[in-house]
Amino acid sequence: MTEALLQLRGITKRFPGVLALDGVDFALTAGEVHALVGENGAGKSTLIKIISGVHQPDAGRIDYLGTPVTFPTPRAAADRGITVIYQEVALFPDLTVLENLYVGAYPRRPLLRHSGRGRRVDWMAMRARAQDVAASLGVKLDLEAPVHRLSAAQQQLVEIARALLRDARVIIMDEPTGPLTQQDAARLFSLIRQLRSRGVGIIYISHRLEEIFEVADRLTVLRDGRRIVAMPVGETTREMLIHHMVGRTLDTLYPHTARQTGPPVLEVEGLGTSGALTDVSFTLGRGEILGLAGLVGSGRTTLARAIFGIVPPGRGRIKLDGVDARIAHAGRARELGIAYVPEERQRQGLVLPFSVSENLSLVILRRLSRLGFINHASERTVAHDVVRRLDIRTPGIGVPAATLSGGNQQKVVVGKWLAAQPRVLIMDEPTRGVDVGAKAEIHRLMSELAGRGLAILLISSELPELLGMSDRIMVMHRGRIAGELSRDQATQEKIMAMATGVA
Repeated sequence: MTEALLQLRGITKRFPGVLALDGVDFALTAGEVHALVGENGAGKSTLIKIISGVHQPDAGRIDYLGTPVTFPTPRAAADRGITVIYQEVALFPDLTVLENLYVGAYPRRPLLRHSGRGRRVDWMAMRARAQDVAASLGVKLDLEAPVHRLSAAQQQLVEIARALLRDARVIIMDEPTGPLTQQDAARLFSLIRQLRSRGVGIIYISHRLEEIFEVADRLTVLRDGRRIVAMPVGETTREMLIHHMVGRTLDTLYPHTARQTGPPVLEVEGLGTSGALTDVSFTLGRGEILGLAGLVGSGRTTLARAIFGIVPPGRGRIKLDGVDARIAHAGRARELGIAYVPEERQRQGLVLPFSVSENLSLVILRRLSRLGFINHASERTVAHDVVRRLDIRTPGIGVPAATLSGGNQQKVVVGKWLAAQPRVLIMDEPTRGVDVGAKAEIHRLMSELAGRGLAILLISSELPELLGMSDRIMVMHRGRIAGELSRDQATQEKIMAMATGVA
């Protein structure tokens, strides 16, 4: 193997009560895309924080460019050419693209020629070099545009350009496609291949296994803080990779069971909102999982929010069990038995500083209260029951929700609504950002709930998830229902044709 650009040997890291990393070895060569794979809590985040100087290892050694190194701070790692690009971009929204590209490292020149006193920012040099980097990537950057006006893909491009401006030798990408459309993700993969051809080493972290096989050269699997295997991507399969990650065989990631769909629970007729939805009509039956597909901006989330009373519909009507439902606000939707698991679980689905128990009781406080006082014994009973039913992995029901892994946070969001015993459950991107084990458990739970008669509207950008879990699939395009497919009819090609307006 080519000499390593970055070599970690025997890296160990302990936190109070937790052995986060246990003697982990890892190597990255120049011009390689190396995927770092594992469930939430496997140690991936701790390892990249050690590489980038956020944490210091308790034991082990790091060699960089053939020399033993320590990175006491993130700045020290960045100065040596190690950059991390997180899913949530670290940009200043009110500064321009150019200012963000150089923030903290503005090139300066003397105010007066031949003078060593007084220096000013060299804006001309900054623009010239930024334009060179953008041209080398084959992209255009509006250097004077405020970052808050850019799309998620454009903001990510700014982060990549900033890394190259600082001569990055190692770029760590943590769930980079999370906020991207499929088209934007394809462009990102093209950029990654360009970076690889320049000799940049890339550590790629993603829960989307199909991306690993598309873009990575090698992979390392972590489980419970230990390295399980490191191998070329071409020497493994999806099934083998899942087995290495979870330590067991997942019989199926999409445990759909044949069932008889009951009468309509939810009926939407001619629903429209200003500039977002136009004449949307559909039915959702008891015990049915209805998939909702569409590109970003197609109106999927707006439809969910309109049904739940967050976005007031300008026209149309909604029926529940054949009765007109006037849903003026989310509280009314909840009273009528509609539950909504939002896409942004941390900002909209949870109160992160609250305990697991407090989050699970949020929507049933009236039931648990008397004379304005919460019955905490009943609250704990509900919490213990939901934790057991959903296998929420937590040290206790009293710990803050912020301390849980992404998959377990998502289970808490689902669990709080199950405690309310809803008739309709709307799930918007329910498995985004969770590991494959948690994804399988959420899918199992969905199938189980549908089997008990719960009507589920599943919104997802992952076509395999829609194809695997749905009884029917509706496709949206520009605020309208572009078409509907039965489970037997649906294919990725047909869904994308409808979503793009081709069919």
